[in-house]
Amino acid sequence: MTSESPQDIVFRYHRAWTGGDVDQAMDLIDDDITCRAPGADLEGKEAYRSFIGGFAPMLTGISDITAFAEADRVALFYYPETAATTTAPAAEFFTVREGLISESVLIFDRLSYGPPNPDRGAQ
Repeated sequence: MTSESPQDIVFRYHRAWTGGDVDQAMDLIDDDITCRAPGADLEGKEAYRSFIGGFAPMLTGISDITAFAEADRVALFYYPETAATTTAPAAEFFTVREGLISESVLIFDRLSYGPPNPDRGAQ
């Protein structure tokens, strides 16, 4: 068991995967993690690794990170910057148990991260 707070664990996880070190990020993920994400319910560490690992290489930066924490739950809000957008916000709500992230609810607009659509206007 770790002496780190749930918020410290979430920040360490977030810095790792957004910095491109998915393996280090996965060290903070429970083997039986559940994640609700737009268009997908993920079960288990390997499914979660594949999901995060597929997005991490698209990042060009991260901005405006803030968090709220209470007990073992942490909400994180930020702007993942990619070639497609720098203005689409993302939010994650984590549950940390015994020093590992065991649950995640991820909220973002999937369309903002796809190829530009001339009918939608600039993102």
